[in-house]
Amino acid sequence: MMNALESASPSSERAHTTGDFAREEVALANRNSGLPLEALRYDVTPAGLHFLLTHFDVPFVTSADDWRLEIGGRVRNPLSLSCAEIRTLPEKTLRVTLECAGNGRVNVVPRWQTQPWEYGGVGTAEWTGTPLRHLLERARPQADAADVAFLGADRGFDAGCEHDYGRSLPPALAMDEDVLVAWAMNGTPLPPQNGFPLRLVVPGWYGMASVKWLRRIEVLARPFDGYQQVGNYIYRQKRDEPGVPVSTMRVKSLMVPPGIPDWYTRHRVVEAGTVEIVGRAWSGGGVPVVRVAVGVDGTWNDAALDPLQGAYAWRGWRYRWDALPGAHLLECRATDANGDTQPLESPWDAVGFGNNAVHRVPMMVR
Repeated sequence: MMNALESASPSSERAHTTGDFAREEVALANRNSGLPLEALRYDVTPAGLHFLLTHFDVPFVTSADDWRLEIGGRVRNPLSLSCAEIRTLPEKTLRVTLECAGNGRVNVVPRWQTQPWEYGGVGTAEWTGTPLRHLLERARPQADAADVAFLGADRGFDAGCEHDYGRSLPPALAMDEDVLVAWAMNGTPLPPQNGFPLRLVVPGWYGMASVKWLRRIEVLARPFDGYQQVGNYIYRQKRDEPGVPVSTMRVKSLMVPPGIPDWYTRHRVVEAGTVEIVGRAWSGGGVPVVRVAVGVDGTWNDAALDPLQGAYAWRGWRYRWDALPGAHLLECRATDANGDTQPLESPWDAVGFGNNAVHRVPMMVR
């Protein structure tokens, strides 16, 4: 009879493939939801349309009244705080775009068998909470603090390793004014699937850093070695190499597919004439997008940019296309203030992290 570790499917049983999606991939796609690209029209993504990735089970939390956040480890003043106590601290609301690090991985060939994101692993919400630094200042980290770990209430196996979902930040970043312990999304309490009653929000980073159902904060004198920190979310050319940790988001843009779709294939049809193409573009670490170009059959022209919505939110763009009858290929490509531009082809990564290749939409104009 198998024990728990043996019955949990380890990563070694998966493989890179160009074939059909496995039953497990389809099951993950049914559990986790992406943003419908037509919802890019919203400046702020409605909570029910925001992308969702849950590694294990959604914890069943009936009330915030009994929830406590523990802060310990290398601190002079360990804390156990209720949600009500946390809400007495200074409050801040930030509009933040979050993207899953694996968004777009199905377009990396061959693909790694896991959550099969195409384009929809992104969304922008207004998060309300208290800057994390207010909690850490009360806990008073000791001088030898080297890392700050954040642990959620969701627990399970990954690659045969049982753990609470957890990630860490270096102390300097953890003390940044814009890193939030959030209790509200778009002006209402966090939905259960988005981390009720407390979650971390790390603006400018891929979503894996924003730990949901935040239960414990541990200040460490050594680097955090939890699985999701050292075994996952690492850029690797090969699965068995150390690689480089995933952190801030890469520059990227997506468009609202014009016209109307076929139900099954999602192939698009649009009427001939002037068509306004709209979309969103973003980058990581608070770096603004400064240019979006739209390609029509390989010819590129600049789109008009909407005003910025804040340091961490996506930026709208629009382009007027004179659509002539026939088959066409639309593309969009963003550049940020650092001069980083989306690549034309998917960058190789063993697990498909950080794919920021241009978005392509085949069109039929009638």
